[in-house]
Amino acid sequence: MTDNATRDIEELIGMMARLPGLGPRSARRAVLHLIKKRALLMMPLAEAMQQVAATARECLACGNIGTSDICDICSSEKRATGEICVVEDVADLWAMERGASFRGRYHVLGGTLSALDAIGPEELRIPKLLDRVRAEGVTEVILALNATVDGQTTAHYIAEQLEGTGVSVTSLAQGVPIGGELDYLDDGTITAALKARKRF
Repeated sequence: MTDNATRDIEELIGMMARLPGLGPRSARRAVLHLIKKRALLMMPLAEAMQQVAATARECLACGNIGTSDICDICSSEKRATGEICVVEDVADLWAMERGASFRGRYHVLGGTLSALDAIGPEELRIPKLLDRVRAEGVTEVILALNATVDGQTTAHYIAEQLEGTGVSVTSLAQGVPIGGELDYLDDGTITAALKARKRF
């Protein structure tokens, strides 16, 4: 193997190691597996990644990731239930969808309020949420934020902003552990938590 080829492989391993859940050793194993299965895995993966890199975009309405300006959830009339589920990140939205229990629409904040990191409401999609509540005839806002200090601070802030609007503000209940994050919960836990939601 030439030095250039070795350098290319090491560069790929280094890039893979930056992915969540993969360290240098896991990345090395993954790359080796891809190389061994080049035709079956590596080439189709490269093509799929190129396609997604060219077409993926953020939904202008909710912040989900899709391949059009308005995602499939927001464009579906069946999802226009008057309920908006507020999540911190797209990964949390996808976790909620895996449970297949919620049939309304979502709103991705893009993070949580954090005084230490100088993240205020304007840095998040909170003003957009308030606009949607007014414009879309929303009857319930479900706060499905992570049970962390910043998540709960953000939930309280949103609840305060919605006071006096007549909109019911609820939060996920049982099943979500303190300090837990939605993306790591199993489908049954998310379903139970959604069904047992309570007024915030």
